[in-house]
Amino acid sequence: MSGVVHSHSVFSNSESQVSATTPVKPGPFGAYHLRELINSGGMADIWLATDKDDNTFALRRLHDNLRFNFLARKRFLRGCEILSKIHNHDCVIGYYEHGKIDGALYLLMEYVEGANLKELYASHDPVLLENVGNIIIDMAVGLEHVHESGYMHLDFKPENVLVTRNASVRVADFDLSQPIPKKPAKMAKNPGTPTYMAPEQLKREEVDQRADIFAFGVAAYELLTNYKPFPGETPAEILARQVDRSGFVSPREHNPDLPLSLEKLILRCIAQDPDKRYPLMTVVVHELKTALYV
Repeated sequence: MSGVVHSHSVFSNSESQVSATTPVKPGPFGAYHLRELINSGGMADIWLATDKDDNTFALRRLHDNLRFNFLARKRFLRGCEILSKIHNHDCVIGYYEHGKIDGALYLLMEYVEGANLKELYASHDPVLLENVGNIIIDMAVGLEHVHESGYMHLDFKPENVLVTRNASVRVADFDLSQPIPKKPAKMAKNPGTPTYMAPEQLKREEVDQRADIFAFGVAAYELLTNYKPFPGETPAEILARQVDRSGFVSPREHNPDLPLSLEKLILRCIAQDPDKRYPLMTVVVHELKTALYV
């Protein structure tokens, strides 16, 4: 599998491009050599790294000032462990190992040149414009694999979908992921990105994998129309728009070229009531391929 990491790619929601700690300098790091800082966020740095045979990797390293932060360590390790179980799929970022070197937690992933969907979208990149249908299908296939592996992502958004230069897709960043419960369950914490969170998440109610299906629908709507379905500056504003849909604009009003079947699929994904959404990503993938004549 070819891996994916780019300059602003594999970060959890809590991370930004401003480092929260004194930056580590290029140089040896255990069996690896840190070559170039790809990005620095609130929780971790991502480095372009090589081994003694000059193989190239992306190495994600938890900030030193978070070494004794129990929650940060727990999220970092959970993301590593989940990725280690589910990475064997073309639409999920590749995994090599994770562990601790000189007291610093790290995750070694595959490296490939590319960008995340948020960047491609913002720059109107031809890779996205020319391949949007296939990219959306592969996003769905990646999320389907995550669910079939027994996990819900819980931070699914364009920023966590990486795209190579030949338009291959990788779903990334599993720091917030949780096992899919047997029946909808309340989460102890409620992190995530409000724009892509389902109403039940924003209300702190019970959730299951259908929260990811909602997030997928929001991302697909945005990529196909250049608008967010439920715009808002705060979680409360976003939730209000999700609940009161009097001002809601359907995808085909923004983009009349969309097939009606594709619009119906997106609308079902972003239904306010989880019971009115698709129950499984497998069904979404099947109907998506039909709607896009694949």
